[in-house]
Amino acid sequence: MRWALGVVLVCGLAGSADAAVEKSDIFVAGEDGHASYRIPGIVRTADGTLLAFAEARTKTGGDYDDIDIVLRRSKDGGNTWGPMETLVDLGTTTVNNPLMIVDRRQPGVVHFLYCQDYAHAFYRRSADNGRTFSPPVEITKTFAAFQPEFAWKLLATGPGHSIQLDSGRLLVPIWLSPRKEQFPSAIGTITSDDGGATWRAGDIVVRSGDPPNHPMEGVVAQLSDGRVMMNIRNEGNEHLRAVAFSSDGATHWTKPVFDAELNEPCCEGSLLAVPPEIAGAKGVLLFANPNNTRRNVDLGPAHYRDRKNVTLRMSRDDGKTWAASLVIEPGFSGYTDLAVAPDGTVFCLYERGAGGNDGTYYYLPQAVTLARLKLDDLRAPPAEGPQ
Repeated sequence: MRWALGVVLVCGLAGSADAAVEKSDIFVAGEDGHASYRIPGIVRTADGTLLAFAEARTKTGGDYDDIDIVLRRSKDGGNTWGPMETLVDLGTTTVNNPLMIVDRRQPGVVHFLYCQDYAHAFYRRSADNGRTFSPPVEITKTFAAFQPEFAWKLLATGPGHSIQLDSGRLLVPIWLSPRKEQFPSAIGTITSDDGGATWRAGDIVVRSGDPPNHPMEGVVAQLSDGRVMMNIRNEGNEHLRAVAFSSDGATHWTKPVFDAELNEPCCEGSLLAVPPEIAGAKGVLLFANPNNTRRNVDLGPAHYRDRKNVTLRMSRDDGKTWAASLVIEPGFSGYTDLAVAPDGTVFCLYERGAGGNDGTYYYLPQAVTLARLKLDDLRAPPAEGPQ
């Protein structure tokens, strides 16, 4: 597989500098019998294998399409990739919202969750760094605990990667809705304290009607003080990401507040805590999403903004401020996921380009693309001179 070299802009607090980002298309719309690939995820396993996964949408590209979950592997840090494999194919059924967690306590173990028809949730486990996975176990009953507080009919996990806390707890963000339109909505987490054998529901973090309105697709990271941050997609008129905190990732979430530095066009984002042995310091977070609040294309609900300008941001203080940013894709671009290697290589898997299914569907990416760069590119000093 050939890599394309692109020059992008690293923006600091007081200036900018040039840096190189390598890009390669991992899944391309129209290939292998699928009209579109969406909802990307990427993890790096204990043996260094990169697992890139996505929804393969076969016909219309919509959320309720005939959808499979597909995977590609790289054993050399993303230089080359193996052929596409199908992880889940249930005929014409919708299989949605794949999520993976690399287990830091059990080398070789990867936890894999996904949903069926936005109504059932399943768990599978790999003990060989993602080469094979166990048969699915349905865990939908876990979500029943949310019903007294929020009467849902739709459920979804993740998507993308999620995390294992220092305690060993597996933590999965989820969202719920009583309607096919996916709103009103609520978000929370489910957790496992026994390596995925059993799962429990946590508290509702926030629901429609409370700021932020129509919350969906929260992403999580454990901060340097042990707390868990959830960064929340929402459809509020503020067009800002929201954040909430919990001491254990399951209960007693703080009231969400808006982060004035993180724009929200109404799209999923990705959050990653960089281990201090890689970052060289505690409290380093990465965040990626389409950094845009303008609407120039008449696609999607009126309160949506264009999904474009996917940008990678870095915080050095557990997300209190975002000290640096780098534009990964200035054009149309959407969902993202992040991973990092011990040598400081950052991997951003994202939806690139946009088409339309004869104008009937909001967002149809041309490809799921991998961008590679070095963490030091984000830490580079700003260029001197007027900007």
